[in-house]
Amino acid sequence: MTGFRTLFEKELLRFWKVSVQTIAAPVLVAVLYLVVFAQALAGRAQAYPGVDYSAFLVPGLVMMSVLQNAFANSSSSLVQSKITGNIVFILLPPISYLQFFCAYVLAAMVRGLVVGAGVLGATVGFVELRLEAPLWALAFALVGAALLGALGVLAGIVSEKIDQMAAFQNFVIMPLSFLSGVFYSIHSLPALWLRLSHANPFFYMIDGFRYGFFGVSDFSPAASLAVVGASLIAVSLVTLLLLKSGYKLRH
Repeated sequence: MTGFRTLFEKELLRFWKVSVQTIAAPVLVAVLYLVVFAQALAGRAQAYPGVDYSAFLVPGLVMMSVLQNAFANSSSSLVQSKITGNIVFILLPPISYLQFFCAYVLAAMVRGLVVGAGVLGATVGFVELRLEAPLWALAFALVGAALLGALGVLAGIVSEKIDQMAAFQNFVIMPLSFLSGVFYSIHSLPALWLRLSHANPFFYMIDGFRYGFFGVSDFSPAASLAVVGASLIAVSLVTLLLLKSGYKLRH
């Protein structure tokens, strides 16, 4: 396990060395979202009965930060290693493709969860939150961070340049995040957009995480966790197959 531990520590140090950019900046962005949207939509947007809109926003912003930063950590690390050529120093040691995958995903989870904790700590002073089902919130945070970390590894494998990885971030991750119910309850949407929201896997992660705070959700938390878990297994299997084949890494 020495190779796994070393690679995991390397990935942790990679984002921790520039923590102002990788941790502080996303926390500031989330706080700005809260301030702007809470002021602009308070009293207009529909949330859960008895839940203040500002409080409704916070779990969504926390989970969105977890997901986006978990993806950014693993994807950017792999792409940068491929561009600079130092990927060879990771491939040469006797590290199995499973250890390679787990090290990147776990480091991505750590960054996502640290940023999420920072967002929660920075915003909790603005709103009054309750935690009705903490185990549900923890489960969705862990599985969601793992899913986006695995998706980041997949994007890092198939991308050869920074702009390809950025396109995945800007045209896939960002739209799915914003259309997942972070800023609204999907039951306030027209029927067509409601059906489209159910096809968005990010919705289940946001909705399930929010259930941990308020004890109410737009979809069954158990079913949501099953969808997210199945997505994690599917993405992980595809990524492990690509790692095993050496696709765009060894060839």
